[in-house]
Amino acid sequence: MKDVNVINIDDPAGKTVGRRRPQPALEIADGLQRFVNEHFKESGHRFGRRGVFRFNSHEEANAWMKNSIRPKKN
Repeated sequence: MKDVNVINIDDPAGKTVGRRRPQPALEIADGLQRFVNEHFKESGHRFGRRGVFRFNSHEEANAWMKNSIRPKKN
């Protein structure tokens, strides 16, 4: 079987009609982070604890998970 080039590398690129401006990634990420922070502040949810947790059973782990993601009561 013979290799066939799909793209002709020798052919010059087509005309550029417009330019796409790259989006400022840090501004987008900063806005998203502010949105998430406000959402959690208003809803009263707590972030989960970090680390490795060991449980004796799935039921114990499920109970811990339900308790840790429950919204705070005022």
